[in-house]
Amino acid sequence: MIAELVSSALGLALYLNTLSADFCYDDSRAIKTNQDLLPETPWTHIFYNDFWGTLLTHSGSHKSYRPLCTLSFRLNHAIGGLNPWSYHLVNVLLHAAVTGLFTSFSKILLGDGYWTFMAGLMFASHPIHTEAVAGIVGRADVGASLFFLLSLLCYMKHCSTRGASARTWGWFLGTGLCAGCSMLWKEQGVTVLAVSAVYDVFVFHRLKMKQILPTIYKRKNLSLFLSISLLTFWGTSLLGARLYWMGNKPPSFSNSDNPAADSDSLLARTLTFFYLPTKNLWLLLCPDTLSFDWSMDAIPLLKTICDWRNLHTVAFYTGLLLLAYYGLKSPSVERECNGKFVTNGKQNANGHSCHSEVEYRNSEIKPSFPSKVENGIKNNVSQRTRLPSTENIVVLSLSLLIIPFVPATNLFFYVGFVIAERVLYIPSMGFCLLITVGARALYVKVQKRFLKSLIFYATATLIVFYGLKTAIRNGDWQNEEMLYRSGIKVNPAKAWGNLGNVLKSQSKISEAESAYRNALYYRSNMADMLYNLGLLLQENSRFAEALHYYKLAIGSRPTLASAYLNTGIILMNQGKTEEARRTFLKCSEIPDENLKDPHAHKSSVTSCLYNLGKLYHEQGHYEDALSVYKEAIQKMPRQFAPQSLYNMMGEAYMRLSKLPEAEHWYMESLRSKTDHIPAHLTYGKLLALTGRKSEAEKFFLKAIELDPTKGNCYMHYGQFLLEEARLIEAAEMAKKAAELDSMEFDVVFNAAHMLRQASLNEAAEKYYDLAAKLRPNDQWKPKQEVYTNPVLKKSLLSPLRLSVWLTCAPVPKGWSSARLLAG
Repeated sequence: MIAELVSSALGLALYLNTLSADFCYDDSRAIKTNQDLLPETPWTHIFYNDFWGTLLTHSGSHKSYRPLCTLSFRLNHAIGGLNPWSYHLVNVLLHAAVTGLFTSFSKILLGDGYWTFMAGLMFASHPIHTEAVAGIVGRADVGASLFFLLSLLCYMKHCSTRGASARTWGWFLGTGLCAGCSMLWKEQGVTVLAVSAVYDVFVFHRLKMKQILPTIYKRKNLSLFLSISLLTFWGTSLLGARLYWMGNKPPSFSNSDNPAADSDSLLARTLTFFYLPTKNLWLLLCPDTLSFDWSMDAIPLLKTICDWRNLHTVAFYTGLLLLAYYGLKSPSVERECNGKFVTNGKQNANGHSCHSEVEYRNSEIKPSFPSKVENGIKNNVSQRTRLPSTENIVVLSLSLLIIPFVPATNLFFYVGFVIAERVLYIPSMGFCLLITVGARALYVKVQKRFLKSLIFYATATLIVFYGLKTAIRNGDWQNEEMLYRSGIKVNPAKAWGNLGNVLKSQSKISEAESAYRNALYYRSNMADMLYNLGLLLQENSRFAEALHYYKLAIGSRPTLASAYLNTGIILMNQGKTEEARRTFLKCSEIPDENLKDPHAHKSSVTSCLYNLGKLYHEQGHYEDALSVYKEAIQKMPRQFAPQSLYNMMGEAYMRLSKLPEAEHWYMESLRSKTDHIPAHLTYGKLLALTGRKSEAEKFFLKAIELDPTKGNCYMHYGQFLLEEARLIEAAEMAKKAAELDSMEFDVVFNAAHMLRQASLNEAAEKYYDLAAKLRPNDQWKPKQEVYTNPVLKKSLLSPLRLSVWLTCAPVPKGWSSARLLAG
């Protein structure tokens, strides 16, 4: 028990520095923007949506069905909201639990000694786990590993009690249930059933390859045959149910996610797919260079036989075959034990272990022990202790290393990544066992005490280096900026692009622009980066450049709705209304089929329709605007904030003098967002129009209370006061509005008008002059009757009609616009 506790404590201690980390990379989509975590979303949606909140049967779904992991995120959200500390704490505790279980599993194979301790410490400290533990979405892998080990341990209990106790089938039931739970944490969890079969055949029964078929043919061991058949049936059932639940279709990915899968060359696909497991093994052996993302060109394709990396592939598969041959084809050694002949320490008749002196010597571990020990246990231990041979452990280690990794090899279907470090969390168990049993075998083989000590301390040093690397790598996961900077040397295009988003959020505009351009230097056709650069330029009023990059983004990805949306907004603001209308219409017709994030796409389409409706509204086509708004309401996704859309619906009905309908949509806007200021102002105007003056005034005052720095709120309230003939109060509101929004022409101009109505002509002239300075290049229409007709000069024109009347006409010599309006 000490080994388990110490290993778990190390796993816990090494990741304590992740508790202060923020949400990083995929955490945003899986947690921060995932609607399935919100309390208003029915929890049953978790079982119909993928890991990212998209309906499993949708053509753009990732098909990653991990409801138990998503459910754990929802519980985190219910308890601590979006505080990342609690999410990281659960990940660290899960890793500590998995480490303890793995150490307990190792004890069954290696005995209660120092080599078990080494295996547990190696797993606890391995740097390949940092993405799975420090990255919150990696919880899927850690949770799957927990139930993976529970399932495997249950099956080992089933094997040891088979034929001797009725409880054996209870253990088998536990195996099946835990395997199902492991798969519901992450897909690869179902592979534990295959690993269990390997354990039963090659470790518990110690069969060699040539013995399997005769055993089946002669029906020598029906209990083994029954167990393996049930494992096969349950595994097939789980896979069939999962395939059915996700719509009987494999997921689709973009070519940048897995470039080899998109290659037209069969040779390039084959050589690259054979090479990738070699690269994964190297990451397990020497995790010096780690990255948050290995997609795009992080690993260049192997396009020819002459590529020197093919030598790595040949060496890898040669070594793998030799290890498999050693474990499966090693010669049997018969010897007498207690008067019976045994093979490799196993009696031929009943499978019970009997360990010879050689086997005890093969398990020596402690350099300072002069006596022979097995796994740290002195040789006076009962010889009934059942420990597998080195060959058996090698076979099981290889199965743990290879079988859970098979789904990521592109062998059965293409996957959405090149390398994913968190996918190696379960295979690393096999790796740690393999390294430990290899070190133990070397330790036994050498005779000199110096060499024994060297092997032992070299293994311990490796664990120390792994632990140091883990602690350092955790620092990269503290926040997104550090994470993306750490990935520049592996995947510069992706890292620079994501870093640009972070720098932009920090208002480091020039640095963000440089980051986006660096990303495009490495990969010029990234639609997301082209769009992000265009958005940055648009927000900094560089509209011509922004349009250029939006056009490039659309050319790279014609379904990028957000690029159409912002293109249309720029065109509309430039007065190119017909071009804007066509752009918005084209965006609204883009389907969401096969899109990676259909929710974001639907939000962009809804925004396009909203802006198209505003365009019609400004042109006076209120019926057309209403039609478009209704379409937007039909298409908007759950996460879309509808208050502005509802408010514009009310405005359109208001213009059509359909006041009951307008009031309904104003109220809907306020229900969807109780502090929505525009709805307070527009609803206040409707109340005033329908004679509910006191209610109207409350809404105007509430708008000012919600944002006392917004001049427009004072302006609307001032207009209300003006209509009520409360001229002095109206003038005060006008001055307040002009002071707060002194650079807004409409606010300053309307304030001047209201001051004139209150007969405060000097103040009015001041703000008319300011308005003229804000638009010094405006031309004025020749409306001579304004200058000569005292009725028109003194009339209480609305600010909108007044501005239309006077804008764009030259004023007669000696007149100023302020003097004209002040009378």
